[in-house]
Formats: sequence, C-alpha cells, structure tokens
Amino acid sequence: MSHHADGPNGPESGHDQGGSRYGRPSPGRPPYDRPPHGRPSYGQVPHDPRATPYPPGRPYGAPGWRPPFVGPPMQPLQPMPPAPASAEGPKGILWAFVPFLTFGFGTPFSFLYAALRRGSRNLGVTAAGYGIALVGCLALTSSDEVVPVAFGTMLTMMLWVAGTAHAFAVRSSVFPRELPRNRINQHAIEVAKYRRTLREEARALAAEDPALAHELRIGRPDAPRTYDDGGLVDVNHAPGEIIAALPGMDAELAERVVRLRDTQGPFVSAEELAVNADLPPDIVPQLSEYSIFLP
Repeated sequence: MSHHADGPNGPESGHDQGGSRYGRPSPGRPPYDRPPHGRPSYGQVPHDPRATPYPPGRPYGAPGWRPPFVGPPMQPLQPMPPAPASAEGPKGILWAFVPFLTFGFGTPFSFLYAALRRGSRNLGVTAAGYGIALVGCLALTSSDEVVPVAFGTMLTMMLWVAGTAHAFAVRSSVFPRELPRNRINQHAIEVAKYRRTLREEARALAAEDPALAHELRIGRPDAPRTYDDGGLVDVNHAPGEIIAALPGMDAELAERVVRLRDTQGPFVSAEELAVNADLPPDIVPQLSEYSIFLP
C-alpha cells in the first residue's frame, strides 16, 4: 500500500516532526527552527520553514470540542431567535423611579444601593456627588434670605430631574437582563450541530481530494492551519498526544495505535483500528465521530 508524501514518516506527521521522533533532522531536509535551549518545549509546534509563518507556542487541546489552534469563528447555522420577554417585567423600574417619587431627595441613596449591588466604584462616586449636591440644596433652602432660597430651590428641581433621568439611563447596567438558560442551551446545540456539519464537509473533501486534505491539514490540530474541520483527528498522521485526547483514548492506547501504525501501515476506519489495536468496543462510536483516516 502506497503512502502519501506526507505519510506516517513524513514531515506532516507527529511521529517525525523535525526529521525523527527524537528531534534529529533527516538528511537533505532543513531542520525546524528551535528555541535557544534546543528542543521545543511541550505544547509548542516546531516551525516548518516550508509552511506559512505561524506563531509557535500554541498548546495542544482535546479535539472535537475545543480546537487547539485559533481558526475561523464558529457561527450557528441559523440566527438565534430573540430572547423571550421576562414574565417578571422590566427590572429596576421601581429603583429608577425613586429619585422622581422623592423629589430628588432619594437620589443619593438609590445610587448608593446601585453601587453596592454592582460593586461599582463609579456609581459610588456618583452617589457621593448627589449627596453633596443634596446637602448644598438643603443648606441654601434653609437660609433666611430670598436669593439663596430661590437658588437652592432651583438646584433641588435640577437634582430631581437630573437624578431621575440618570437613574433611567443606567438602569439596564444596574439590573442587567439575564439570558434564559434554555436559550443558552439552544445556542450550544446550534454550535454542536454546526461543528458536526464541518466534520461532514471535511470528510467529503478528504474523500474527493486527499491531497488537498493534506494541504489543508485536515485532522491535524497540532499543525498550523486556517481550515476548520470541526475537530477531526487524522489517526494515520497525528502525533500520539493528539490521538490520546480523542474520546475514550488515553496515553497507553494512543501509544499502541502509533506503534501499529508505524509497523503495519495506515488504518482505513475506526472499526479496523479498534480490532487491530484491541480498543474497547464502547469507544468506537465516538472515535468514528472525531477521527479521520487519510491515506
């Protein structure tokens, strides 16, 4: 059985990154760039001079549900429906009416409550400012002279109107609208379906054009790439630590798979992999969902 140019022992595989499994460059091929201390640290991907420049140091991650490399943004297939109106009605209406109902005298206390509720320093400073203004208004209106009383009355009216308008302006931030839990779950379902569609499209592309699949690095979350395959792992070329992150796999099973892959050649399906590597039968469905077997 013939192997692709970037097969199990090629530069695209995790078994021979940098020329060999132990970091020795292969003859006739330029070695990968390495940090000053020698071998790359765990979780870093050696830079391939033939590939598009990509920042090293991205950690490995479990495939299928968390892509270890930043790829295209995940968008649901359909726009999310608007959040249903809360049965309790708008929150904070009574709080916003406190300055109006108290003719401005309750404005400092309402904003102090908002500062304590949100733990906001800015709202605390605002409450202190309204408190100082209220004390000034009371001092002016308690004077025996007409001018200070008139000026204090005008300031009180301004404090009344300004406090009410300010309370309504910040009400949404003091009493944020909570997203219903069922809508959060619905969004999670839409994203999971979208990721499944990406895996199906990647499998169809790989079946039609395996060379293009290798070029796009489908199933290689350890390699720099921009194509989002939905979390697939190419069992025939991915390194052992990536295979070990598949659902139901561990380091021991992954080592067994890599050893069989190197001695017997690539696998063609999850069922063949489970039989030859003596894997637990209950992990085959999940293994089939997140694995791909490129030639």
